[in-house]
Amino acid sequence: MSLLGRRMIWTGCPVCSEEQKIEDEKQRRADEEADRQRRMEQRLSQSGIPQRFRDRTFDNYVADTEPKQKALQVAKEFAENFADHYRDGTTVVFSGKPGTGKSHLALAAALVVMNTGTVMYLNALDLVRMVRDTWRRDSEMTESAVLNELSTVSLLIIDEIGVQYGTDGEQVILFDVLNRRYRDLMPTILLTNLGAKGMKEFLGERSFDRLREGGIWVAFDWESHRGRKTA
Repeated sequence: MSLLGRRMIWTGCPVCSEEQKIEDEKQRRADEEADRQRRMEQRLSQSGIPQRFRDRTFDNYVADTEPKQKALQVAKEFAENFADHYRDGTTVVFSGKPGTGKSHLALAAALVVMNTGTVMYLNALDLVRMVRDTWRRDSEMTESAVLNELSTVSLLIIDEIGVQYGTDGEQVILFDVLNRRYRDLMPTILLTNLGAKGMKEFLGERSFDRLREGGIWVAFDWESHRGRKTA
């Protein structure tokens, strides 16, 4: 406090002022973290990732063999450098028997990507149904709207490719989605039980060629560990 003539000027307590700055900074960081969590929860709820699989992370993936460690490395590199893969429109294919951890690593990558972008996870049959459902007269969404959503999400993960019948109609729909994402340089992760030959027969030569151009193929060629937490 200063006294000038009859006028008193309160200068305040320097220590109190510094403490208030610290508290304000703590509150700002807390608000930012709460906002980040809200955005993350919203993206997660819109991602299509089943509740059962939302705990899949890189940390709880058991990479107890060299091939599994290599698969983990590919998935982590993709997620941690997603900005580069987003720029390049990288397609990643995880190929192997059921229960070998393909979904685990794909979803672990999705959780990392969701910190900065949007993710959609669905199996190939549901993707085809989404498009076909728009053909009904009572559909609230148009085919173009669904295709636009599938084409513009930051990362699209399509599971169980090859479980369907592989009809011409299914091939056309899958090719349309893959071609749109290829054309617009949008990253995609594909999960399949098929090998390269089976994928080519199922998707058709044109779609398969899209996968090979600048894509990454990871073979999960070990036995299933389904029944364990990492399955």
